[in-house]
This record gives sequence, C-alpha cells and structure tokens, in this order.
Amino acid sequence: MSVYKVLKRNPVVFPLACLAVLAMVAVSETSYWRSAGKLETLTEVGAARTAVQNLAQSILDAEASQRSYLLTHREEYLRPFERALQQIDHSFNFLDQYYQKDDNSTAVLNRLHTVVDGKVSELTETMRLQREGKNDAAMELMLSDIGREKMDAVRQLTGELFNRESANVTAEREAVNQTLALARLGVMVLSALGLLSLFMYLRQTSMLEAQREEQQRLVSGERDRLEEEVTQRTAQLVELTDHLQTAREDERNRLARNLHDELGALLTSAKLDAARIRSRLTGANPEALDRLNHLVETLNSSIALGRRIIEDLRPSTLSNLGLVPTLEILGRDFATHSGLQVHCELEAVKLPADAQLVVYRLVQEAITNITKHSQARQVWIKLQARDGQAQVCVRDDGVGFDPAHQPRSAFGLIGMRYRVAAEGGELKLRSAPGQGTCIEATLPETRAAHA
Repeated sequence: MSVYKVLKRNPVVFPLACLAVLAMVAVSETSYWRSAGKLETLTEVGAARTAVQNLAQSILDAEASQRSYLLTHREEYLRPFERALQQIDHSFNFLDQYYQKDDNSTAVLNRLHTVVDGKVSELTETMRLQREGKNDAAMELMLSDIGREKMDAVRQLTGELFNRESANVTAEREAVNQTLALARLGVMVLSALGLLSLFMYLRQTSMLEAQREEQQRLVSGERDRLEEEVTQRTAQLVELTDHLQTAREDERNRLARNLHDELGALLTSAKLDAARIRSRLTGANPEALDRLNHLVETLNSSIALGRRIIEDLRPSTLSNLGLVPTLEILGRDFATHSGLQVHCELEAVKLPADAQLVVYRLVQEAITNITKHSQARQVWIKLQARDGQAQVCVRDDGVGFDPAHQPRSAFGLIGMRYRVAAEGGELKLRSAPGQGTCIEATLPETRAAHA
C-alpha cells in the first residue's frame, strides 16, 4: 500500500510528522546557536584570563628586569623591561574593551590601573636614579615596602579578576552542559515520538493491509462463486439447448412419421382412386377427363411437397446414405432453388448419429442465413477429418458483418453454438463487412475413426 493512500486516509499523520520534524530542527538549531554563543563567550573569557595572567606576569618580568639592571648595571636588561611595559599596555587595552560593560569588574580594573601605574612609576624611578649614579637612593627605594605593597595589591586585584573569570568559565560551562542536556532530552523525546509515530504508522499500515487482503479474499471468493455460477448456468444452458434441440428433433421425427404414414397414405390412396376413375371414364366427357388429370397432377405435387417437408423435418438420406451424400443433396437443392454457385468439398468422417445431425442442421442454418442476409454469389461447403476432429465449414462471398455487433435475432447461430458445445465441439464465426462470412465447427470423431 502506498504512503499516499495512508496519508490520504489519515490526514493527521502528515501534519504531526511535519510538526515533529520542525520541533527537532528547532531544538537542534537552538542548541547549536546557544552552544556556539557559549563557546564564543568561553573563548573570550579564556582570552580575558590569559590577559590577566599576562598582565601579572609582565609586572613580575618588569620588576625582575629592574632588579637585574640595578644589580648588574647592564643595559641589555632594559629590553625585557620595555617588552614587559608593552605587554602591560596590550593587556590593559584588551581588558578595557572586555570589561567596558561590566561595572563591577571595571571598578577593579581601574584600581588595577592605578596600582600598576604606581608600580611602573616606581620601577621607572628606581632605574632613573640608578642611571644618574644615585645607587644608594635607588637601592633604598627598591628595598622599601612601597614596591612590596604595590605588588601585593597587583596580585590581589589580578587574582580577583582571575577568580571572576574562572567563575564565568564555570557558569558558561554549566550553561553549555545544560544546553547539551536539553538538546539530548529534546532529541530523546522527539526520537521517542518518532518511534511512536512510526509504530502507529506501521500498525495502521498493517491494519489497512489486512483489510485490503480481506477485501481481496472476499472479492476473490465472490469472483470464484460467480465464475462457478456462470459455469453452472452455462452448463445448464448447454443442457437445456441440447434438450430443446433433442425435443425439437423428436417432434420433427414424429411429424415426419405422421406425414409419411398418414398424409402419404391418404394422398397415395386418393391418387389410386383417381387413376381408377380415369380408367373407367375413358371415352367419356373430355372436360371431366381434363379435370381428373389436373386432380392427379395436384395429388402428385402434394405427394412431392410432403416428401420435401418430410426430408426437411428429418432427412431420410442421413440414415440411409450417410452424411456426405446428404450434404451433397442439400447443396444441390440449395443451388437449384437459390441460383447460387455451390462448391462442395466433402470427405467421409466418423461421427455418431447425433453429431451428424448437428452438422446437417449447422449447414442448413448457414445456407438459410445466406439466403436471407448475405447477398452472396458463391457458397463453399467443406467437410474434412483432421487429427481426430471432424471440421465442417460453410463460407460465402457476401456482404459480411461485424461479429461484435450481431443482431439480437441471431438465435439460430446461438442455439447451434450451444448444440455443438453439447457434442464436445467448438463453433467459430469469422466475418467482416464486405469480406463474406465463414462458419466453422469442429467436433471430435468417434474412437473407431482413430483405430
């Protein structure tokens, strides 16, 4: 089952899925930007701690350079002092910008400015006295408690700033950890919701699939039942058709026998009586003899008509001469009455009496339809045996028709199709407008034909 069908049947699934995706994206993006901001803050805090450490270290380096110069009187010790002063200025520039929005830290930094400026002034003054040759004054200033107090103040103030930054680092780390924990919690919750949605989707899909399979099973069962019913009804129709055709043939046989036995006897008796009367009226009134002769001719015509009717009802030649001569006589009579050219190509086949009668009626029905509808000029009747099957074909060169649009009155062919099927055969109809019509039936021969 496609996802589209599931979403169509469940309009809530898609909005929930979109909401879950948006929530996951929102949590992820919020966590990312918050963590990125905290990491940037941590970087700045780390830089501030480094600047404070560098400031304290630079003051120590300046003091160490100053003491080395006072003890050695060597000018090269002034270069570390100058580098330390530059580092002090660089650190103060960074810290001034960093603490410009923090009033408490700015107050501490200002005090640190004052103390460091005083310490640098002290160091600079000591070195000036040394260059002027006032060694005792320089040593006295260096050994005084003023420098120690200022260094203690520097250590205190830088330590305070360092501790504040350490506290900021701890706070920012806590914030990052909280953000990560929140992100993890959000991902876990959304993952659980996703799994729940997937479970619901799979469960619903499984239910829909089960319903579809059940519907298919019901439809398949109903289709099988209908097919079985159609097969049964078709078999019943075949049996009914065979029964009706058998009853029809039986009725024809009865009528043929009655016509032959009763009507034939009456007409023959009347003819004999007329013959006796004519023999006794020899030399009598010529007009009476003419009337009697006309009566005899009428009786002969009636006897001939009765024979034709009897042959149409039940061809005696089929029982006496066989199928091939009967079809030849049928074709010849049809050509005589219709004026069409009839071509017969007939081979002997081994069929039971009922099947022979089916073939005869098929040819009879076909030529009747040719007479009524085809407007043909030539007709071909063919009977042959192929691979244990008897094949009979009646073809004409008439106007033809579209087999897909047969008229509702074509019950003769429909009945013949069922009758051929009742004998285990198959009937085929081929036709097209302007290309004539061909009716072909195939019936199984008897086993004697295969022996």
